[in-house]
Amino acid sequence: MTEKIRVVIADDHPVVRTGLRMMLGMEERIELVGEAVDGVAAIHLVSELVPDVVVMDVRMPAMDGLEAIEQIRAQFPHIAIIVLTTYDEDELMLRSLQAGARGYLLKESDVEVVLQAIERAARGEMLVQPETIRRVLDYAARRSASALLPAGSIHEVQLTEREQEVLSALAAGERNKEIGARLGITRRTVESYLNSLYAKLNVDSRAAAVMVAIERGLLPRRREET
Repeated sequence: MTEKIRVVIADDHPVVRTGLRMMLGMEERIELVGEAVDGVAAIHLVSELVPDVVVMDVRMPAMDGLEAIEQIRAQFPHIAIIVLTTYDEDELMLRSLQAGARGYLLKESDVEVVLQAIERAARGEMLVQPETIRRVLDYAARRSASALLPAGSIHEVQLTEREQEVLSALAAGERNKEIGARLGITRRTVESYLNSLYAKLNVDSRAAAVMVAIERGLLPRRREET
């Protein structure tokens, strides 16, 4: 009864595509339906195949992954995109998530982490590792501190205490069920708070909500646990 998750990969390195092809080919719940060598090819392929998930590198010839993500999200907002790259850079993490990616993974990640990211992205969830979120928050805070923000830009959005709790849970990568269990509310109530957050932040996805919240200073910088 369970339908396979249809995936397109976009990477300009043949060795990487071969490795992903082999990895996904061993998963019964995932079907690789197409491969692209750059951002332009990725957009054409997505338009033709309309997959559930796109696994995208960020730096490719012809058109990089960031621009491709923005164009795909504009045309097909329901298609989930995961960045899988060798570039461990704070700015690229932030820009990828701002563009609408639901995860940012390094190519050195364990196979199970990549597969889990694909499955969660297909369910409309976001998988960003805690270390990535911490780095993005710290980077955004440093960037904001060095730039003059428009007057009132941080304070335009007023969130209730509960909305703030749900937003923080989103940033931690928690699912609706996990958020509900921790806060003692139903999944439907969680969805209601999410809809309210999306409306206030003028976004349409969990990833976008987290990124807008970071930019506007609505999330505290995460402390490193000892």
